[in-house]
Amino acid sequence: MGTKRIIKRGNGTGTMYFDSETQKAIELFQISTENEVRHQIYLTKIMPAFSKLVESLIFIYGFATPNEPVEHLKNDCVTFLYESLHKFDASRGTKAFSYFNVVARNWLIISSKNRQKKIKRFVSIEDLKESKSAEAEMYHSLQVGSTPEDQMLAAGHRDTILEMLKKIKKLLNQEHEQSCIDAIMTVFEQIDDLDFLNKRAVFVYVKNISNLNQKQLGSAMSVIRKHYRSITKGSGGLL
Repeated sequence: MGTKRIIKRGNGTGTMYFDSETQKAIELFQISTENEVRHQIYLTKIMPAFSKLVESLIFIYGFATPNEPVEHLKNDCVTFLYESLHKFDASRGTKAFSYFNVVARNWLIISSKNRQKKIKRFVSIEDLKESKSAEAEMYHSLQVGSTPEDQMLAAGHRDTILEMLKKIKKLLNQEHEQSCIDAIMTVFEQIDDLDFLNKRAVFVYVKNISNLNQKQLGSAMSVIRKHYRSITKGSGGLL
């Protein structure tokens, strides 16, 4: 039986690949205005940590496949993490390792699902060649994506929800409630990158980001729902 490779969280005192120094580098990268300085910070302090993190996730969860070279998969995921650097907000109390660990894992899950969809789509299209033209036409009529108008409305609705969540955040007093609302806001900010939006998956995602246990999360959710109902009632049900 093979052994699993383990990701170790740095405590700031050892030589772990993703530790407190990595978080400091990320925060410095975010506030730096000179491109050359940012480039050097990323190459020397951040990219090696991202690379190790993604590599570990690929092997731990078995994302590597014969049709997808590990190096290609890792490079694409690391590039996505680089593009997500500006989204990390240390002021929310979330550790950089926890945040980017979740982001990388979700990207790998989505990438894996998309590869499976492409394989199924290819098989389905090949099968259609043997089907009747009427059936083929029905098949293609179902492949209609959302319109630009639909996407604009969805984006506007998301902004409205985020504004409401900011209002709720000001009403919360407990630390675990603040952690919960911050995690929920992160979900909405990353909504375009998620491909698994069912109730259970979102709950687990929020739990991972907030670092709360189930009891704390349930308690915080109850308080947030109470404020949500209050605000939406006061707005005449527009939210």
